[in-house]
Amino acid sequence: MDNLHNINIERSVLSSILFNPASFEEVAASIKSRDFYLPAHKYIFDAMEECERTDLPIDEEFVKKKLKQEERFDEDAMLEILSTNPLPSIKAYVEELREKSIKRELVKLTAEIKEVAIEKDLPSLEVVDLVQQKLYQITEGNTNKEFRDSPEMTHATLEHILEMKKRGNAGVVGLNTGFAELNKLTTGFGDGDLIIVAARPAMGKTALTLNLAQQVLDDNKGVAIFSLEMPAEQLMLRMLSAKTSIPLQKMKVGDMSDDEWSRLNSAADTMSGKKLFVDDNGNVTIHNVRSKLRKLKTQHPEISMCVIDYLQLMTGTGNKDRHQEVSDISRGLKLLARELEMPIIALSQLNRGVESRNDKRPMMSDIRESGAIEQDADLIMFVYRDDVYRMREEKERESKARIDGTEYKSNFFDKPEENAELIIGKNRNGPVGVANLIFQKACTKFIDAGGIPVEIVYDESNIPARESTLSGLPQI
Repeated sequence: MDNLHNINIERSVLSSILFNPASFEEVAASIKSRDFYLPAHKYIFDAMEECERTDLPIDEEFVKKKLKQEERFDEDAMLEILSTNPLPSIKAYVEELREKSIKRELVKLTAEIKEVAIEKDLPSLEVVDLVQQKLYQITEGNTNKEFRDSPEMTHATLEHILEMKKRGNAGVVGLNTGFAELNKLTTGFGDGDLIIVAARPAMGKTALTLNLAQQVLDDNKGVAIFSLEMPAEQLMLRMLSAKTSIPLQKMKVGDMSDDEWSRLNSAADTMSGKKLFVDDNGNVTIHNVRSKLRKLKTQHPEISMCVIDYLQLMTGTGNKDRHQEVSDISRGLKLLARELEMPIIALSQLNRGVESRNDKRPMMSDIRESGAIEQDADLIMFVYRDDVYRMREEKERESKARIDGTEYKSNFFDKPEENAELIIGKNRNGPVGVANLIFQKACTKFIDAGGIPVEIVYDESNIPARESTLSGLPQI
């Protein structure tokens, strides 16, 4: 293990910081106290970090004071550091220190692999997933943290509040959804959130999610999509249709005017430069998602959101009981969202029970295998378009009249734009309520209703029953 640490390098780095405190920020961006091998050096770096956090000078006296307060002062170690010549260029030494730290973590990981694979005899898939998770944490410098103490949490909270103040009154803390009323209810999608978008078939949940993804791409951030039902080319067709407002059916057959061709080419050029990644393999397990998304996030740190279309098509860890399997998937996605510090949006189907009610607006209990999903999700949104049911009812009446040999004249007509409701059934960090949208059918695009106030309530049972007001790609 001697070649896995270098005490002289550690002393040189700490000495350089004491002689040039301005270099601390550069060093702290690359290494943490855990990267030091000698415990006394870890404590000194922690004390420097505490001085920086509390706006105190990073010098010998204040570092000593912090160490003595924590009863961690080692006079011999401090004298060795002070007697070490500072470095003219610190970058190479910091990289070497980090390199040795990573190797120590890898050696430690080999012992853990032996323990779980041989001594604990865990299934191979679980061992592989554990190894991949540990490797991601090691390479990203995100190894398991100890307890966070009150001073650190208080400082982080104040920093967050100051950051929000700089943003003004925009009200968006996380990712911008692109919908004003949804932003008002959620303040944006937060890092680590598991978001469920649920609806009955034909309500437009895939279209809504692609609209959300488009906003993230337009903000120059990356999106990963696991499409278990639709090929990547169809997803891109929908996104281009929504972006250009060219009807999807016209785009599919190439029946467009010169102006539409020009708009399409311009949109295609724009989209080709975006960080959009699609995996359209129809057979995806929770292990596949974890492995591929960790790898993609490592290669493309700008990835800021993941979409899974849809949850019930995924397979879990081989449990025979489907409810337990869905529970494993749901919990796995929530843990992955926290690990990668990004929101994960999973689409979900609803039970047929909603069709038998007079008021067909979805509720939490309508989600298939809802128990675990409801527990793990931070945000659950239901897409509801009343005109879908009204059109279905009209067709049934026309069909019945035809069978009975009677005449039936419907006063309902298929509109190009339909009123839509985005019902927030659960919001761990805010109120529930209803955001009003309009669905433009030809180009599968949702837009803000405009002028209709967002309806905020604080319990799902308070959501009123009312008439609706308005309505190639790179592979992972």
